[in-house]
Amino acid sequence: MNMRAKGFVAFSFIFAVWAARASEKLPVLNAGSEVYSNVTVTKVTATDIYFTHAGGMGNVKLSKLDPALQKHFGYNPAKAGEVEQKQAAANTQYHIQVINQPSSRPPADESTAQPSSAGQPSELSWGTDLPAALNQARSENKMVLLDFTGSDWCGWCIKFDKDVLSTGQFAGYAKSKLVLVRLDFPHHKEQDAALKQANEQLSKRFGVDGFPTFVLLNSAGRELGRQVGYLEGGPDAFIAELDGFSQK
Repeated sequence: MNMRAKGFVAFSFIFAVWAARASEKLPVLNAGSEVYSNVTVTKVTATDIYFTHAGGMGNVKLSKLDPALQKHFGYNPAKAGEVEQKQAAANTQYHIQVINQPSSRPPADESTAQPSSAGQPSELSWGTDLPAALNQARSENKMVLLDFTGSDWCGWCIKFDKDVLSTGQFAGYAKSKLVLVRLDFPHHKEQDAALKQANEQLSKRFGVDGFPTFVLLNSAGRELGRQVGYLEGGPDAFIAELDGFSQK
């Protein structure tokens, strides 16, 4: 058997393992410090497992599972690393395309620019100070949403911002229920050294290893749930997920 044939057989085996694990039900799934109950696996990739659970939808890195579950789901560290490198390259390419895409209309003159419509991102206030956000959440009986992002290089972050965070529907929901905190990790923008250090500390504290990552906290600072990566379904899906987290 030549090398190409062997590679095809190996890939076919891995794909068969992933397909077989879809729709599998687990009473409990432990992923590092996270524990999910009533889990139904919806998809397994080389790097992640996607599932529904008692609190909504979620996904975690296969690398965070215990060795037995990693073997069960066909985790291959070398393959996962290769896929993650390709995804990082794709994210960079997506960002370059977004930057170079020509505008569909000329820039508006500031003296004649139209006021922003209701629910546009300019009406949402994203803070950078978590302690201040928690104080505000306690006084207003709200939750805190942390957005760990790479605003000037992460393609999926940029896309989620456009598809969800910049919509009027999300703005209306956020104004009534959330205090927003953006923890940015830019590659090109200048950032204050103190803010950069604070963001890095929070990234370590919450175990963030990919962007975008959204972490929902109650007003006491306890994590209610998190969304890692891009979520399909627009603002409806994201709002439903946050509501599910808040019921924990």
